[in-house]
Amino acid sequence: MTHSPSAVPSTRQAPPLVLTVAGSDSGGGAGIQADLKTMLALGVHGMSVIAAVTAQNSLGVQGYWELPVEAVRAQLDSVLSDIGVHAIKTGMLASTVLVETVAEALAASDAPAVVDPVGVSKHGDSLLAPDAVQAVRSVLLPAATVVTPNLYEVEQLTGVKVVDEAGLREAAEAVKALGPQWVLIKGGHLPGEPADLLFDGEREHRFTAPRHDNRHTHGTGCTLASAIASHLALGADVPAAVAKAKEYVTGAIAAGFPLGAGIGPVDHGWRHRT
Repeated sequence: MTHSPSAVPSTRQAPPLVLTVAGSDSGGGAGIQADLKTMLALGVHGMSVIAAVTAQNSLGVQGYWELPVEAVRAQLDSVLSDIGVHAIKTGMLASTVLVETVAEALAASDAPAVVDPVGVSKHGDSLLAPDAVQAVRSVLLPAATVVTPNLYEVEQLTGVKVVDEAGLREAAEAVKALGPQWVLIKGGHLPGEPADLLFDGEREHRFTAPRHDNRHTHGTGCTLASAIASHLALGADVPAAVAKAKEYVTGAIAAGFPLGAGIGPVDHGWRHRT
């Protein structure tokens, strides 16, 4: 059971508190590392529960190892029982038992939860066991305030294949039927100007952004979900949080830089370098 953040007598006030539950990226561009960088850049205090450890670099994921469920549960209990949270973001959860454990924590918390249903890496490497997809559908998505699937994850979760912008609404309806409060379908892999669709079952918000000629986009999904969670913790409603997060991520993509021999990361600190 969680509790809301409590005030500790001090001359200074803590910033809003955001918890990420995800995998570690040894290359520093995605996962826990991207989440914490995003949170720092947006002015919230980031905390982490590591669900898996990956060996990865700019060329891909060379391997991953999920943590024992006891370790994940202990990390959750440590943060939630003492410090509390204003928002939670989830990313790579790897296995059925970890998905179920994290979903239980989200359901017990009154903090908004942003779920990035990570299925594969930017390089196409699988990061979720095939038998865990049903647990994502049945227990994780119903606990989400916002779920942020890309088009591959939409197809993995619902069977709906989006081939153009006109298909975003069907995808949003299919994911919404699985139980989240809001769905953000990310259409960045479609041809033309990138368009995302935010949907709550009735209201529809479309977000567009310029497409930058930059292949260094590792970590975009993690960064977007963390930025949404950060802005929710800062007090924005869901549409405003998504709009602010899109603005931040678009700038980070434009400033992405080469790293190693493959796909480099977005620049989480772009606002401090301009």
